[in-house]
Amino acid sequence: MAELRYDILGVGNAIVDVIASCDDAFLTEHGIEKGAMTLIDEDRARDLYSKMAPGREVSGGSAANTLAGVASLGGRGAYVGKVADDDLGEIFTHDLNAAGVDYATLPLKLGPATARCLINVTPDAQRSMSTFLGASVFFSEDDVDGEKIAAANITFMEGYLFDRDDAKRAFIRASELAKAAGRRTALTLSDTFCVDRHRSSFRHLVANHIDILMSNEDELKSLYETTDFDEALSRARAETRVAAVTRSEKGAVIIRGDETVEVPADTVTKVVDTTGAGDLFAAGFLLGMARDLPLYDCGRLGVIAAAEVISHFGARPETSLEALTESKNARLK
Repeated sequence: MAELRYDILGVGNAIVDVIASCDDAFLTEHGIEKGAMTLIDEDRARDLYSKMAPGREVSGGSAANTLAGVASLGGRGAYVGKVADDDLGEIFTHDLNAAGVDYATLPLKLGPATARCLINVTPDAQRSMSTFLGASVFFSEDDVDGEKIAAANITFMEGYLFDRDDAKRAFIRASELAKAAGRRTALTLSDTFCVDRHRSSFRHLVANHIDILMSNEDELKSLYETTDFDEALSRARAETRVAAVTRSEKGAVIIRGDETVEVPADTVTKVVDTTGAGDLFAAGFLLGMARDLPLYDCGRLGVIAAAEVISHFGARPETSLEALTESKNARLK
């Protein structure tokens, strides 16, 4: 077996986030669906960007945010995802490596620009995302780093990346390489939008190639086409080894075989921006899994990390999550 160099390897859309405040009238005026992620083309991205309030540009992407969280918790992480050979691509590469994540995927030389997600945050902390996927969707089997997968305890794949056949094949390839190396795989369903588009493929992937399923309550119900949470949980129990399901202020439910663990949400003084809540829950939960902690302790790391990120703008932690968890007497090892 290869030397274990990483707790988590993330595979996902390499995106730069542009985050700005707005009111509901702005969403209505510009045809933005509140609380959802909508794919847009490059022309729409340029037009919407010009009309948004001044915002912050920060490296993002769901799995990349998770890996930044893993690093903040003191874990060892690597990331695989595609940017273009442009200014935003350089920003993404610099930011992720500066966060302590090993990222070295070769940039796209010819083709669309680096992906960006235009995030408008309303006063109720809901984030409405308009995403131009750009270079990120040109991820393929050629970008799957077998050596890093073999060196990672868990390979974590992001549902947002699943739009192109090349990416689907890359997911299967990454899963096969992880299994061959005796490692584990994890998948986040990312968004009900993704589930609706790729339900049959996700079901096949979850049942045959994934060890750990990450989702929120709505995504899980959508996956199994039911409005009943208990039924969705029961069906996930039959198809997965481990599933961790977030439920906003209700915390999280984790299942493994006949075991069910409920973890209450961590205290938040004020919810400012829910961007990245699921990503950071995944960071804590998966790091706990990589370290073979009990399920409750894995979930506790997840809710603490999620609570930190929703207390400020942006999808990455602004304080050391390792120090924060220690101050709350949460188990890290």
